[in-house]
Amino acid sequence: MSRAIQHNTAQQRFEWLEDGALSVLDYELQNGVMAITHTGVPESVGGRGIAADLAKAALDTARANGWSVRPVCSYVASYIRRHENYQDLLA
Repeated sequence: MSRAIQHNTAQQRFEWLEDGALSVLDYELQNGVMAITHTGVPESVGGRGIAADLAKAALDTARANGWSVRPVCSYVASYIRRHENYQDLLA
């Protein structure tokens, strides 16, 4: 399934609403470095690949904007380790 993840630039986060539950990936952008601080998926919609889709959307956005990434969030750090094509983004 392909999700149309929303990029909420005002709140510096990526969002997905599924079955009434909001999943988010929060970041802070400073000097061209996207520090990904938190990924949250409610238990009621867990196990559906939402966190992976949020991570992919954030990392693809960083690449498109020429930003490097600092994965403070342990989920995103693990995602980058598993997906070598994103390792060049690491700050």
